[in-house]
Amino acid sequence: MRKLIKIEGMTCGHCSARVEKNLAQVDGVEEVVIDLEAKNAIVTLGKAVNNETIVEAIDDAGYDVIDISEA
Repeated sequence: MRKLIKIEGMTCGHCSARVEKNLAQVDGVEEVVIDLEAKNAIVTLGKAVNNETIVEAIDDAGYDVIDISEA
């Protein structure tokens, strides 16, 4: 399963690295691909991960989730 996460506030490589690091630490996330220009992330999941867990990981990095959908 893959999820597309639209993220508000990412403006540079440092921002995207923080988001990528936090998402990669979520249990069940196998891969994280950040598109800084589009301000989104695509995560590949090895098992079910609820959206609240994903939102919390991004909030902890200091950014806001706008939307989560299946990719």
